[in-house]
Amino acid sequence: MASTSKRTFLQAMCLVVSLSTAVPENYGDDIKVSFGEDYFNEITDEDQMEEVTPTPSSEPCKSPVFSKWDKLFTMLENSQMKENMLLQYVDDIIKVELQSLRGELLQFVAQYGGSCTSAVESSVRRAGIQTETRLQNALHRVREVSADQYAQHDAALQQLLAASVNQAARMERLESGCLKLGGGGLASQAKSFQVRHLMQEVTETENRGRLEKTLATISSELQTMQEQLTLYTRSVLANSLPSGCDTGLLFPTRSSKAHVEVSPKTPFQNNAVTICLWVKPTQVLNKTILFSYSTTGNAYELQLVLNGQSAFFTVDGETHLVEASGAVQEGQWVHICAVWSSQQGLASLWVNGQQAASSPGVAEGHELRSKGSILLGQEYGRSFRHLSIPDTFDAELAFTGKMTGVNMWDRVLDSKEISQQARLDGSGCGIRGNVVAWGVSDIEPKGGVKLIY
Repeated sequence: MASTSKRTFLQAMCLVVSLSTAVPENYGDDIKVSFGEDYFNEITDEDQMEEVTPTPSSEPCKSPVFSKWDKLFTMLENSQMKENMLLQYVDDIIKVELQSLRGELLQFVAQYGGSCTSAVESSVRRAGIQTETRLQNALHRVREVSADQYAQHDAALQQLLAASVNQAARMERLESGCLKLGGGGLASQAKSFQVRHLMQEVTETENRGRLEKTLATISSELQTMQEQLTLYTRSVLANSLPSGCDTGLLFPTRSSKAHVEVSPKTPFQNNAVTICLWVKPTQVLNKTILFSYSTTGNAYELQLVLNGQSAFFTVDGETHLVEASGAVQEGQWVHICAVWSSQQGLASLWVNGQQAASSPGVAEGHELRSKGSILLGQEYGRSFRHLSIPDTFDAELAFTGKMTGVNMWDRVLDSKEISQQARLDGSGCGIRGNVVAWGVSDIEPKGGVKLIY
């Protein structure tokens, strides 16, 4: 039995050796594949006859005989294996190179991104300031030159007029003297002198006409230049924020996700409030939300909305409101303040520092609830949820345009304080509320809303 097992082991080893050496390295030397006209991917009878079934032999290391098909299949398997190995090697190389390139790009952006951004912003701001300064200086110089030219031309005309009056007076005196003497020669001389004087007056009149035409031409050119400077100034002001405001919010499109979340400086629960903001709407629909304060118990605690050219301020729902007609124009900056006091329910709207509407009995005795949420450009409405859960709003209520200088107080501001905020001399945006303070309170633009400078 030991000899039998030894014999079987030797036969297995011989089979392994024969399989490893069955196909040579150069297949072209041993295998020649030709396809006949009647080739249909089948094994013919001749090929089957060529296959020789190995007979058992007593010799353990005798190599088995392989047909042409066995060699061809073995060659194809080896080629497929080499192709897979090459593809895997190429994939590994590409992955390593891409990871290295990505790491270098991230390192470059982290190292130079912040400095480039700050440099660009500072350069743009400096360029804007320089452009505005040069424009103001040029306009001032043009006005000075125009005033000087007008003064010189007026003085010259006055001198010509005075000289003409003096000449006419002298002529009258001379003519009257000559007539009194009654001499014919003197009369003829006086008439000749009068003719010369008249000719001189005609010449002076012609010169005066030319001078007036020149002055009219200069005045027209100065007026055209002033109109161009005025248009350029208006264009610069239209693309900038109100004077004194360094930052603003841009709502580029009306969408169901565009809004800004504002975090109050301190929680409040009070019976009085004042809300002020600068706004430049692009388009106003039937209801466009500017400011909304919602709580879990009441989604409509406070709302400042636009409707066409009118502004509405509601407290504790739409049944308690005050309206200011003709307060807003599309494409123009306007300053709006909403004031409310629980005592007697007195509510008012102020437009550009002037009171535009007032109404008593608005939510009289109502007390504002604390721990609410403030949104700019949207409202939570009846589907109010906490800020930790993402929301989708009504796109028809979304605000489009620019907004800045948003402030809120837990008291009623007087007329002087409100008028001070609406000034365009640069001091308006420096006044900040004690509940929401523009430039101090945390604001989070979402849904495509951008912070502009």
